[in-house]
Amino acid sequence: MAGTKRRWDRLAEEERSQAKQELIDFFAMERDEQIGLVAADALLDHFLRSVGGTLYNKGVVDARNSVDTRIQEMRYDLDDLLDLDPA
Repeated sequence: MAGTKRRWDRLAEEERSQAKQELIDFFAMERDEQIGLVAADALLDHFLRSVGGTLYNKGVVDARNSVDTRIQEMRYDLDDLLDLDPA
C-alpha cells in the first residue's frame, strides 16, 4: 500500500518510521521481546485506527477552546481600550 494514505493515518512518513522504531524499542526494553518492522507496522496501524481519530478530535477541540479563550481575553483588552467619554 505504498503511497496510499489511509484516512485514519495522519502521520508523515518520517513520523511513522519513528513511531515504529519506538514500538520496537519499547518491546525490547520493557517486555524483553523482539518484534520486527512488520509487527510494529501492524501495531501502529491498529492504534491509529482504534484511537487515532479520537486523539485527533481531542486536539482539535483543545485548540478551539484555546482560541476561544484567547478571543475572549482580546475582547476584554479591547473593552479596556474603549473611550467611554469621547468628549
